[in-house]
Amino acid sequence: MITNSHESLGFLREDTKLIGKIERVDLRDIWKHEAQGFTKWLQENLDILNEVTGLSLSSAEREKPAGGFNVDLLAEDEAGNPVIIENQLEKSDHSHLGKLITYLTAIEAKTAVWIVKDPRPEHIKAISWLNESLAAGFYLIKIEGMRIGNSEPAPLLTLIVGPSEVSREAGEAKEKIAERYNIRYQFWKSLLDKAKTSTKLHAQISPSEYGWAGTGAGKSGLAYNYSISQHEGRVELYIDRGKESEKENKMIFDQLYQNREEIERSFGEKLIWEKLEGRRACRIRKDIRLGGYQDKDKWPEIQSAMIEAMIKLERSLKPVIDKLTI
Repeated sequence: MITNSHESLGFLREDTKLIGKIERVDLRDIWKHEAQGFTKWLQENLDILNEVTGLSLSSAEREKPAGGFNVDLLAEDEAGNPVIIENQLEKSDHSHLGKLITYLTAIEAKTAVWIVKDPRPEHIKAISWLNESLAAGFYLIKIEGMRIGNSEPAPLLTLIVGPSEVSREAGEAKEKIAERYNIRYQFWKSLLDKAKTSTKLHAQISPSEYGWAGTGAGKSGLAYNYSISQHEGRVELYIDRGKESEKENKMIFDQLYQNREEIERSFGEKLIWEKLEGRRACRIRKDIRLGGYQDKDKWPEIQSAMIEAMIKLERSLKPVIDKLTI
């Protein structure tokens, strides 16, 4: 049994000699010249690039003119659409990223492949961001030279960043956010322009892209805010004197609440009083349920109601706010 064990170990030691060691090879030892060496090789071996990207590229042409420059390789995808391929057997740089985008616009392509020796973190981030823009699909690929033992050197291509369902969804989400910001800006611009004809309260406020627009109420930490959501508007007095101010905010709210009947009689209807226990701020509000920023056809009606409610809110609260002892 001991002999057999030694024989087994000897067999394993002998067998491990068959395993070679992977060594990295300088890319310039494989291709002395990028354009005449690597680009030409890639033109003849597009199947390797297809395996890495999942694309079906063919008919690659070298040094294709594009807006005063020459594209390293211009290939076609399976639908016949142009695909830009830019090679860089060194560390990625801003110049090549700029060229890649320039080539895309010049040739009106929708797909770009950037092959680099060493992708910088900022360029990885940039390509990820470009994929979220939905304007085109960008592939960033790292290339390395490899050899096992005394074998011929071979290129190893690794996909670092490429378009994906996640990046597409992220891009769509960003587009929706940008659209929402723009709509809200237009809503506030229209409301504030209209409000100036009736009150000076928000006359010095510029429109923003956010869900609210506010101005001071004459006391520290108190503000008259307009607020808008997709399908509802609101006017409010917001009470918040900043960090470590929860107790003080509640005391201000309590003083105002003691005058609730007088305030609501002046306002002309009931208000919503929110002390917001467990939170720092408090507010007194009136909801406008005629629609929101998504209901563009109702904007004139919504804005008129919000402006009227804000004028009434200030009129009913100002005498009490002026007498606050905090």
